[in-house]
Amino acid sequence: MKSETEENHLDECQQHVQILLQRKPEKRVNVVKSVKAKLKKKCTCTAKEAKKTFTGFFPVIRWLPKYNFKENTWGDIMSGLIIGIILVPQAIAYSLLAGLKPIYSLYTSFFANLIYFIMGTSRHVSVGIFSLISLMIGQVVDREVLLAGFDLDDDAVQKISQMNDSNIMNLTSGITSVNISLGLVDIECGKECYAISVAAALTFIAGIYQVLMGIFRLGFLSMYLSEPMLDGFATGASLTILTAQVKYLLGVKIPRSPAVGMLITTWINIFKNIHKTNVCDVITSAICIAVLVAAKELGDRYKDKIKIPLPTELVVVAVATLVSHYCNLNELYGTSVSGVIPTGFIPPKVPDFSLISKIAIDAIPLAVISFAFTISLSEMFAKKYAYKVEANQEMFAIGFCNIIPSFFHCFATSAALAKTLVKTSTGCKTQVSSVVSAIVVLLVLLFFAPLFYSLQKCVLACIIIVSLRGALRKFKDLPALWRLSKIDAIIWIATVAASALISTEIGLMVGVLFSMMCLVVRTQLPHATMLSQIQDTVFYEDGEKYENLCSIPQIKIFRFESPLYYANKGYFLQSLYKMVGMDPGLEIIRRKKMEKKAIKKAKRKQVESLKGIDNNDNNDIHVQLFNHDSDLKTIILDCSSIAFLDTSGINALKGLLKDYKEVQITVLLACCNTSVIDALSRGSYFGKQNQDIDKMLFYSVHDAVQFIREKETAVRDSTV
Repeated sequence: MKSETEENHLDECQQHVQILLQRKPEKRVNVVKSVKAKLKKKCTCTAKEAKKTFTGFFPVIRWLPKYNFKENTWGDIMSGLIIGIILVPQAIAYSLLAGLKPIYSLYTSFFANLIYFIMGTSRHVSVGIFSLISLMIGQVVDREVLLAGFDLDDDAVQKISQMNDSNIMNLTSGITSVNISLGLVDIECGKECYAISVAAALTFIAGIYQVLMGIFRLGFLSMYLSEPMLDGFATGASLTILTAQVKYLLGVKIPRSPAVGMLITTWINIFKNIHKTNVCDVITSAICIAVLVAAKELGDRYKDKIKIPLPTELVVVAVATLVSHYCNLNELYGTSVSGVIPTGFIPPKVPDFSLISKIAIDAIPLAVISFAFTISLSEMFAKKYAYKVEANQEMFAIGFCNIIPSFFHCFATSAALAKTLVKTSTGCKTQVSSVVSAIVVLLVLLFFAPLFYSLQKCVLACIIIVSLRGALRKFKDLPALWRLSKIDAIIWIATVAASALISTEIGLMVGVLFSMMCLVVRTQLPHATMLSQIQDTVFYEDGEKYENLCSIPQIKIFRFESPLYYANKGYFLQSLYKMVGMDPGLEIIRRKKMEKKAIKKAKRKQVESLKGIDNNDNNDIHVQLFNHDSDLKTIILDCSSIAFLDTSGINALKGLLKDYKEVQITVLLACCNTSVIDALSRGSYFGKQNQDIDKMLFYSVHDAVQFIREKETAVRDSTV
């Protein structure tokens, strides 16, 4: 007689079988017709579709006519003014990272703000020059300038300009239209001109990559850039940026090091030339860093009370410029200054396409990082302020923020967290604030740029270094990250090390590959454990992690915390055999050997009995053969963590079921989701027409345990 529990379970399983059998048949899709229909839909262009496409490509057309002047104007103007004021000293400072003149950084800030205003979908992000992007550009520019035959030392250009060689003429400004033969390449301009040509070409091709990614709807790729990897990349690059600025803090003149191994090479050169330290630059740097850090700390501490952040960078720049100018620091103490920053705009120029073959590979990480930071910040603030951004349109926006400005002597841009936080904290409502910021930069370009002539470069280096506080503080968060997730901490450490010690591009590649490798390892070598019952409950947990759990006689419960597929089926079987304590294949071989021995001994016993010899030693062969591991009768597989099965996973479970059946051990499944059940059903795991599903599949581990207990009770009762 079956118990009530067993009958209820059988009824539930039979109902589930009926549900599975009554599922709607899958619709057969005619691939050719489907493709034709999609192509027809894509190629058909109605007036409504054309308008939707146009307004989608230029989102400003949708939201600007609905602009609420009463609610938004004040916040947008104030945030735009503050960001514009911050942009000016940052633009001049980041030109040091890019290896370019300050005027090009100002151009970049101006055009990027205008273009993103027209094409962006985020209301709050601040797009413009970004330290990491500037560093990546600077490394490529330095490499190409060096390969072109230019000395990275600025003094070399001045010396060349004084030569009377017929092939080297008119280099006084560093820009010329005369063809210069340097033995390696023919260049139609000097070092400065060639440097911005490289940067513009690099920016152009990076923008092309981003637009192509938008066309092919590849915005989703940003999700594969994990947060620990991006944080590690930013921190590693920050160490490189910090190292690149130390020579300005000390006033030491050393050549810019190549990208690979730049951090180590630069520090070696610094210590070699430490005796040439400029005392004036050191004193200026110490004062500026102290003021900037103090202002930042006070701003962070009292940010709720201070509604408008103080433009500390601009104040420091203004005071330092006045002191440097009226005290003649450049002439008396030899401090390095920004020099002439011309006003107005240089005529646009088509990027030099002959350079693209040299920098096409370098543009890939630049495009990926530029987009990744932009979309991550866009989504972060869209979620915070309850609106949506379009990932692919963001790809178009940042792409054209690179393509169009590359014709106007600009370099690549990205959204920046620090400036975006300032925008939101000062009341920004829409991207109208970007237009206000662009106007501030325009005023500097047209009128005020020459005022920064006497600004010391060490002051700009201080601004850059203090802006790295957020990224460098990640070191303090490492212990907490380690406690939270050791894998994420290892990804962060590996990315930081590669970005700082090798190069930013290689660091990015290492971070991505290492993240993906960790993901693969997590599924290939997942956590597997044996479960035991929590006393007096229907719950089962890991016996290694929790105390006071009760093991169940003759039953082993195994949990595998990963999908079961081709890459980890071997690990699944090895873990199960090891934890259960029996490999069915080896057990079958052992029993066959025992059978052979039994047959031989049986024949020997028969011969000996004919001779009258009594041998009782052979009587235990049958017991040894069939009573081995008699304490194991059932294996229950907790499938709650198995998200899916592929063909290899299904075959592994079918082979497992068959092998253990040969050694008289039952295998039951529990907690399977519907996709796993469907996969097993299609693979005939439960027999033809799923006739054995009620004996093999259970909704919970406890149901399976109860089923076994009731079955054993029924067997004992039938034998009494």
